[in-house]
Amino acid sequence: MMALRQRIARLAQAYAPHEHRPLDGYLVAMGAFGTMAGALAAAARISGRPVPERPGLGDVALVSIATHKLSRLVAKEAVTSPLRAPFTRYTAPAGSAELHEEVRDEGSPVRHSIGELVTCPFCLAVWVSTALTGGLVLAPRLTRLAATALTATAASDFLQMAYCIAKKHAERD
Repeated sequence: MMALRQRIARLAQAYAPHEHRPLDGYLVAMGAFGTMAGALAAAARISGRPVPERPGLGDVALVSIATHKLSRLVAKEAVTSPLRAPFTRYTAPAGSAELHEEVRDEGSPVRHSIGELVTCPFCLAVWVSTALTGGLVLAPRLTRLAATALTATAASDFLQMAYCIAKKHAERD
């Protein structure tokens, strides 16, 4: 195990000689994602639930918008900052109930890679969409209900922003 860590450390140094890149933490994150995806596939197989050959366009749209909202909710919103706090440090507000946070670089490479993951809605999206897609197979009614709430919230967010823009525009005239 120590030889593997030394090899990874040498690889990380050769990969990014002027910057800290926690490659071993990324390997752990990839392993966790693979485990989650494998567990969802195994649960689908064990449950005997049919996996659709081609998901419906409505489900793809619903999961896409729900993924956007849940990824931003976890990665950026103030209300979920306690989930990110062990891995990040608050830096400033970002507007619209969102925060800027920086990844804590001290501690383990796994902590660092989790910090990068939980502050990046783009990075989280693959995890969220995989979970929601698995949910469509394992618990389709409940997943569609939760995805509908997230999609409605995302639509409301865009309407709130459009209202603010329209209001500012009207006040200028």
